[in-house]
Amino acid sequence: MHEVESWAEEKRSAYLYRVVAQREAGTARQALFTELAQEAEKQAAIWDRHARAAGRAVPEQFVPDLRARVVAALVRRLGVRALRGVLAAMKVRGMSLYTGALSGHALPHSVEEIGRRHRGVGSGGNLRAAVFGVNDGLISNASLILGIAGATADNHLILLSGAAGLIAGAFSMAAGEYVSVRSQREMYEYQIGLERDELDRYPEAEAEELALIYEARGHTREESVAMAKNLTADPEKALATLAREELGLNPEDLGSPWGAALFSFFSFAGGAALPLTPFLLAAGAASLVIAVVLTAVALFAVGATLSLFTGRSAITGGARMLAIGAAAGGVTYAIGKLLGVTLA
Repeated sequence: MHEVESWAEEKRSAYLYRVVAQREAGTARQALFTELAQEAEKQAAIWDRHARAAGRAVPEQFVPDLRARVVAALVRRLGVRALRGVLAAMKVRGMSLYTGALSGHALPHSVEEIGRRHRGVGSGGNLRAAVFGVNDGLISNASLILGIAGATADNHLILLSGAAGLIAGAFSMAAGEYVSVRSQREMYEYQIGLERDELDRYPEAEAEELALIYEARGHTREESVAMAKNLTADPEKALATLAREELGLNPEDLGSPWGAALFSFFSFAGGAALPLTPFLLAAGAASLVIAVVLTAVALFAVGATLSLFTGRSAITGGARMLAIGAAAGGVTYAIGKLLGVTLA
């Protein structure tokens, strides 16, 4: 990165650290972000020297850009936790303090412990995403089909509408997942690029930032410094540590954008196909009854499966999901019936 751009990045970080510190006034985090602002100023001074040595002009005074001022205003109004993702993307460290997933876990003391508590998360996350994808497809397409069925008994029209809902919904889900994962990965890659450059330029300063975060979590100064130096000794593993502890990012949670898109497409399509299948095999009132029964059974199964993630009763989870689906389907059927009578 250009030295002047790196100088501006550090100055912007220092500006935002001060805003966060002001918002956290009266808490232990205020001191942390004040010190991080001071560290960012020191790093900006390093880039200033590099830039001047290379013959590049550095502005005499830093002026926050519009994006930084908007984010600062939002932090003052909404708080840090609500903006932690945006702040992390703008090179504001310490956001892992606002990530609930890390609370209650001991900090890693060595490079061997890095990521140990995160292993196995990916498979569970995929299962959860699959269940929600099926649920979305099931409820949305079943409601669409019931709405059309309330308006008309034309099996061909119901089938056509259901197929259109399946295709449109699946592509919409896939596109949304692709953009979401791609954006998240781009942010992560950008931040890691910055961290790699900074570790190469001033590893001691990066270790100091990490030590400040550990100290804010209750460790003594000596323990914090020792852990930070130990973890940043290996450059590659240091990058993963800094991403988690400074930015609140988990590299292992980032998958392939195309993989996420295909996963969402097929899970949604699988759920949406279930209430549509009876209309492919039968006609008349029988197909509607079969579709309702299949949807009800599937909704109960989805709710029961989700209880694996919530720890609640499978029967309660299944009944709740069935009630939600029944309400959505009942309302759309009633609206379809009303429109069918009105337009007839």
